[in-house]
Amino acid sequence: MEKEAKILVVDDEERIRRLLKMYLEREDYIIEEAENGEQALEKALQKDYDLILLDLMMPGKDGLQVCSELRERKSTPVIMLTAKGEEVNRVQGFEVGTDDYIVKPFSPREVVLRVKALLRRSSNTSYLQTETTTKDVIVFPHLMIDNDAHRVTADEKEVNLTPKEYELLCFLAKSPDKVFDREQLLKEVWHYEFFGDLRTVDTHVKRLREKLNKVSPDAAKMIVTVWGVGYKFEVTQG
Repeated sequence: MEKEAKILVVDDEERIRRLLKMYLEREDYIIEEAENGEQALEKALQKDYDLILLDLMMPGKDGLQVCSELRERKSTPVIMLTAKGEEVNRVQGFEVGTDDYIVKPFSPREVVLRVKALLRRSSNTSYLQTETTTKDVIVFPHLMIDNDAHRVTADEKEVNLTPKEYELLCFLAKSPDKVFDREQLLKEVWHYEFFGDLRTVDTHVKRLREKLNKVSPDAAKMIVTVWGVGYKFEVTQG
């Protein structure tokens, strides 16, 4: 039987929590709520959610702080909700590890579609993946990417990545030795052609390298900085 996804909805406005809960429960998701950042972080660290819908602007600990502290311990997928549509807020959200971004006022149907899309991409929801007869696995020395299970292992140890970190690694690994500039990576991985701040890419590459390095320094070295241009995935021998 297919596992039901458990989602934490975080917003200081009860009417927004109630609206999101109503629409998401129609999709048979299990919904829990938090009304502020402190409560959200406590719940997110104690339990394993499949996804968190997180409001940016909250009194006390805001969404950026919650996501930043969460990323120190967990890779739970996060969609940031905010009334601010300015680019700087989107940049800050992606820099602390947000996987997607929805601007208020939003259509509840759009939220449901974004939730479904992120759950499909999430390494924590392999139960949503379509079964295939041939295994989709990319194997390198020191590193294996199993696309069917959305699982990454480095020197036979599992690496816990956020959906966006996983997508970035896969995109680079599928074109070994090809150099991509930051604009290309923003367009292909984040799907933002107009998105001007390139620190998002640098931050995710740094976080990805750090996670790989903890289990395999050799795997971490495969993500190479090409100074003045961007990044490439370099296949090492042995």
